[in-house]
Amino acid sequence: MIHYYISFSNPLTFFLQIRMVIPVQDAAEIDLQLPAWRPGRYELQNFAQKIQQFRVTDTQQQPVKYSKITKDRWRLQLVNASEIVVQYNFYAHQLDAGGSWLDETQLYVNPINCLMSVIGQEAEPCQLHIEIPENWQVACGLKQINKTTLEAITYDELVDCPLIASANLQHQVYTAQNIPFHVWFQGECQPDWNRILLDFQRFTEEQLNIFSEFPVKEYHFLYEILPYRFYHGVEHSNSTTIALGPGELLMSQELYKELLGVSCHELFHTWNIKQIRPAEMLPYDYTRENYFRTGYIAEGVTTYYGDYLLARCGIFSAEQYFAELNEVLRKHFDDFGQYHLSVADSSFELWLDGYKPGIPDRKVSIYHKGCIAALILDLEIRQLTNNQKSLDDVMRRLWQEFGKPKIGYTEQDYQRLTEEVAGQSLQSYFDQIIYSTVPVHEPLNEALNYIGCFLLKEPNVGVSESRFGFKTTLNNTSLLVGYIEPNSPAAQVLSTDDELVAVNGRRIEGNLAVLLQNEPTYEVTLFRNKFLRTVTLTADDEQHLAKYSIQKLPNATSEQQQNFKLWLKQEF
Repeated sequence: MIHYYISFSNPLTFFLQIRMVIPVQDAAEIDLQLPAWRPGRYELQNFAQKIQQFRVTDTQQQPVKYSKITKDRWRLQLVNASEIVVQYNFYAHQLDAGGSWLDETQLYVNPINCLMSVIGQEAEPCQLHIEIPENWQVACGLKQINKTTLEAITYDELVDCPLIASANLQHQVYTAQNIPFHVWFQGECQPDWNRILLDFQRFTEEQLNIFSEFPVKEYHFLYEILPYRFYHGVEHSNSTTIALGPGELLMSQELYKELLGVSCHELFHTWNIKQIRPAEMLPYDYTRENYFRTGYIAEGVTTYYGDYLLARCGIFSAEQYFAELNEVLRKHFDDFGQYHLSVADSSFELWLDGYKPGIPDRKVSIYHKGCIAALILDLEIRQLTNNQKSLDDVMRRLWQEFGKPKIGYTEQDYQRLTEEVAGQSLQSYFDQIIYSTVPVHEPLNEALNYIGCFLLKEPNVGVSESRFGFKTTLNNTSLLVGYIEPNSPAAQVLSTDDELVAVNGRRIEGNLAVLLQNEPTYEVTLFRNKFLRTVTLTADDEQHLAKYSIQKLPNATSEQQQNFKLWLKQEF
């Protein structure tokens, strides 16, 4: 059995001391591999750049020769050693849901960041030993042998179980269908436990009712509550890490809504991506990109259910749910990448630029368009089956036929299941919504009509946005052009990062909207690459950067209202 040890001598440096004790089994050499990425974020992160002072010795403290053969793989040369010890420091200074962090108050570790596998021994059990102060406790999904010793059945399980060790953890447990769900808060906050546990139990029961069973024996919500604005969550097989802030506003309406949304989303991932997994990721290959085109299922469907189920179980009102859904629409329709890359192709491209702004309008979001695609599919199946079937049935079959037996699914499998549930071909849906850049306005509006709703288009309230097609950002005291709608009036004369100075000779001082209000043509003075210039900005008769929202039809029929109730479990 391989033993991993994590300790720290000075938390002010952020360095963890990591030690591996590896039994040698008649081999001349062995390879150690540190993951290059982590599941839940499909980009190479190259964790090896945070390693310092790598060294290897035998049981007699004699050096063992090694060479580095890739950026994150080490080859050890073994000579008459029954056991070897690998030691290195790891810089734990990334406090989000996917990183690792050390300070005077806590040890927070995502093992996939910092623990290496022994190539060929990944399927063997291993133990993790942590050295922490006596008054600290440990929150983790791994089996605990004792307070500071954790055990994993395989390397995959080891690196898929983050841990928080601290003296300040707040902990409560609720049950749903006799399954324990642990809720851990690290950081300064005052949770309303009665409210939290009741709401969590409600959305958990709603998810369990879809799938009829839970993939794991217990579950852990691990929260890093921060003293500043933050929002991030990462799924794991029997836990999730979620970073939120600011802590003093945890129970405020706005932040509590985010707590519920991200928690429901991450719990749904327990089935969808951790168990119901694309064929390209079964098993994970931590050494390189695992390209897949089904991110619109893994993340898009999960994004849809994350807020939808909160309404379906009565935590959100229909109005609150529509507010969340309309925010997804805003982000989607403001992104003109929807016209350039399909959601399936954008899934593949995650590994290239899926988690950073990138160049303007290159690709569509698998989260936002994937959510809209899931909504359209759900309503279309309901309409085709007269409300006898829904997207629930598709997800349940994905679990039963692929997740539970641990078989990876393909794009073709997903389409086949949706069509079998719907009882007819859905080729048009996949051709339009999934595999092309056809705008979703019309298909979405048609789907919404079934539940007595429609897609409302309204002018942007911002003058620069609606009349000329550009957004601005404030950088200290400089007003910069932040985004330009393609083919808009602004696109003809403005460039991103132009610093706007004056309109018709009048200095801009927080009054840009007033200065651009009435006339069709303006002389705009700006700095571009430190050079002063003046351009002529002329409005056209189009609405630019229009706003879209889902609204209820004022004259919805009784049948439409009944469809709405069957979909959302709330009165129209």
